[in-house]
Amino acid sequence: MEYNQFIQQRNFDLPQLIAFSYGRLVSDPPADFDARLPAPPFLMFDRIVSLEANGNKGAITAEQDIRLDAWYFQCHFPEDPVQPGCLGVDAVWQLLGFYGVWRGALGAGRALGCEEVVFNGQIRPFNHVVRFEIEVLRFRLMKNNGSAIVVADAQILADDIPVATIKKARAGIFRGIADSNYPRL
Repeated sequence: MEYNQFIQQRNFDLPQLIAFSYGRLVSDPPADFDARLPAPPFLMFDRIVSLEANGNKGAITAEQDIRLDAWYFQCHFPEDPVQPGCLGVDAVWQLLGFYGVWRGALGAGRALGCEEVVFNGQIRPFNHVVRFEIEVLRFRLMKNNGSAIVVADAQILADDIPVATIKKARAGIFRGIADSNYPRL
């Protein structure tokens, strides 16, 4: 798809997200469009259901289908499988980075932390769908260099049951930090 289509689209399916991971989704990217998502199996969602922008605020809803054979269930923990909570936090950071690029930021995304993470449930192999509901509290695009900061609160639900809340998660998109010379095996 063309860049203009990308910044107008409000939802993305798994093939589109994988294409974005490998830099193949946008056919005419602007200069310094170094943004990527992690590739599977570390891509922690299967679809972005909705993206909304309202001034310097917004919202993101995404979903992950739970697979019985997911890599993390095989090792965390044998005979008591549970998705590591940190993977849900990383999913939120992944989504914030994507959101920043969708809003026009240029460069590569990086997690910048969060103020609070509370786990009040778990994601197990018998769950079906994890939903990430993210309220973007602040999006700031630095006009002089195209970088951006995204700050958001998030709730993670497994089959509509809350399992985690994250307060003031932060991600940034920065120009000139991507290392495309790393050898791919």
